[in-house]
Amino acid sequence: MARIAYPDPAALPEAARSLYDALAVKLNIFRMVFHAETCVRGFMTLGGAILQRQQLDARLRELAILRVAALSRARYEWTQHVAIARAVGVSDAEIDAMETGELAGLDPVAVAITRFTEECVRDVRVSDPTFSEARRHLCEREITELLLTIGFYMMVARLLETLAIDHEEAPPQWRQSFRPTTR
Repeated sequence: MARIAYPDPAALPEAARSLYDALAVKLNIFRMVFHAETCVRGFMTLGGAILQRQQLDARLRELAILRVAALSRARYEWTQHVAIARAVGVSDAEIDAMETGELAGLDPVAVAITRFTEECVRDVRVSDPTFSEARRHLCEREITELLLTIGFYMMVARLLETLAIDHEEAPPQWRQSFRPTTR
């Protein structure tokens, strides 16, 4: 059970209520963010850009998100993104590796992204060798997008876990809609 009540949509100011009403899927994480009504639009815009408009390959994005979720022990984030990861081609073996941190058998790009994510979460600053390895596989834009993805999902994990946001299943068509539309 959530540690604070979800906002009552009917009690939201008009602009926030209009934004709430426009949501195709009203997941609990989205509902809870409406407590910070002046941040909702930015939160949704950044999240949407990460999930739909990055140059970073969707498969790599989801590996990073799953590793953040595992390191943060954020089950809601993990469950939602396992389904999205599968929809963009992440294998069960890769999903298991993101949960356990056992990277044997993963391709070099997946290993580089995972190590980069782990160091960013754990140490804030990624080491020079890890950065160099990621740089072998990603351009400057993709590295920046990867960092934005990691940071955004660290924030989401902290919202989910600190507020004990209740988990619900998202409709399958929603989960499968997170393939990049613009590169």
